[in-house]
Amino acid sequence: MTSISANLQDVRTRIANAAAAAGRSPGEIALLAVSKTWPAGCVAQAAAAGQRLFGENYVQEGVAKIGELRSLGLEWHFIGPLQSNKTRPVAESFDWVHSIDRLKLAQRLSEQRDASLPPLNVCIQVNVSGEASKSGVAPGEARVLAREVAALPRIRLRGLMCIPEPTDDERLLRSRFATLRGLRDELNAEGLALDTLSMGMSHDLEAAIAEGATMLRVGTAIFGAREVRKGET
Repeated sequence: MTSISANLQDVRTRIANAAAAAGRSPGEIALLAVSKTWPAGCVAQAAAAGQRLFGENYVQEGVAKIGELRSLGLEWHFIGPLQSNKTRPVAESFDWVHSIDRLKLAQRLSEQRDASLPPLNVCIQVNVSGEASKSGVAPGEARVLAREVAALPRIRLRGLMCIPEPTDDERLLRSRFATLRGLRDELNAEGLALDTLSMGMSHDLEAAIAEGATMLRVGTAIFGAREVRKGET
């Protein structure tokens, strides 16, 4: 069985190779280790191997890990669907939220972010594949939401996030990622300074890098396969 450290090195090599193929610098691409369902000890192993950014999908689990590992000085990203009644612990504990898909969520996070903390970095989740089962705002509605979110205090709109449908069709994947990049470029042209494209996971990070990803959310390739929780797909 390979170690988390070895897996991280393999992922970093994939990133470097994909960046070179796309004519990009690996330094432009942040690696977010998705540690949902994995115990704090696994996070600590990844941290010991130089990983600093971690992503969690479940509020209670994520807050517990943040508290347990506070001394390591890690950066924590909430990347799962967020219910309005669970925004407070996220606003109080996390550094980033990637899954803003409606104004109410952003407003609650803004109101609940302590003024003594740095602004909460947020991304708007865009449903680039139009799947009814997926969270995210439709691409045609993202521009209005982005302007509304950017105007709120104590949060900082950093960019956009997407989760395309699972497919082995690289051309389709690249078109989905290109949709997000094009939307980001349009928003920047309208005066919003967005620097983040959160897209690409274990199976499709090469396609995402080719289309301009600046942050990859990688779990399985680092920590291994995980058990699917009841109610998940």
